[in-house]
Amino acid sequence: MNLHFVVTDEEQDVRIDRYLTERCENLSRSYLQKLLKAESVLVNERPVKSSYKVCEGDSISCFVPAAVEPEILAEDMALDILYEDSDVILVNKPKGMVVHPAPGHFTGTLVNGLLYHCRDQLSGINGVMRPGIVHRIDKDTTGVLIACKNDFAHQKIAAQMKEHSVTRRYQAIVHGVLKEDEGTIDRPIGRDPADRKKMSVNERNGKEAVTHYRVLQRFRGYTHIECRLETGRTHQIRVHMASIRHPLLGDTVYGPASVPFKNLQGQTLHAGVLGFIHPRTDSYMEFSAPLPEYFTDLLKKMEKL
Repeated sequence: MNLHFVVTDEEQDVRIDRYLTERCENLSRSYLQKLLKAESVLVNERPVKSSYKVCEGDSISCFVPAAVEPEILAEDMALDILYEDSDVILVNKPKGMVVHPAPGHFTGTLVNGLLYHCRDQLSGINGVMRPGIVHRIDKDTTGVLIACKNDFAHQKIAAQMKEHSVTRRYQAIVHGVLKEDEGTIDRPIGRDPADRKKMSVNERNGKEAVTHYRVLQRFRGYTHIECRLETGRTHQIRVHMASIRHPLLGDTVYGPASVPFKNLQGQTLHAGVLGFIHPRTDSYMEFSAPLPEYFTDLLKKMEKL
């Protein structure tokens, strides 16, 4: 893939690696630095170092080699299947499981397990790395996730996701005691300008994001809440709750670096309910997954605080 940019007056006098990071949203700064080192980036037809500061009128050419997608292997694993028919399969994802293969995680993912269980019956719209996957939840988030067995079902469910008609209710434990019994956070979310690996409330370049929350139980220093999503942005609940100074317990990315409860792995977040119109029958279906044991154990500990 060949990319071409011309630097404007407003864009000049910044390092080229930073300039390209802003222009190429899907490429990390470290990857762009590797391209610069390999002389795959030319400024006015000449290679430059990452420290080069762009000037107005600079003509920048960037060659991005095509990604080579590895073969994804089917793996026999115990899946907690909530429902399955010829079009969809709903799974209760455990904590610590990655949804689909990615660099550093090519085995042990939900997709590896689905490939074994469903054989060749998974939609191909999202490519070989994400067969059947129409949405995802984070590695350390537990709960209901839907996968599609054919492209017809995939397109129908994806359309519902896009128009925000899918019911998605999560349970979480957050730091601090929420004063209001319920509330709505309506703030756009986008890449964090200071750290491209994170998301943040981004009024300038973010996409619409709406989270409704209500208090289920208050404890000393913590609150058990339910969140209902209107939109499905990356890390939405984690970012939104952190933005009102109530980050999720265990979330060391958007909350405190230290975790006050021993052996807690990642954010305390559970996708409890998923509801949708079935792609074949047009009837509404809703599925729930019980709170995982670690979550209920935490609630019991908090009652004793």
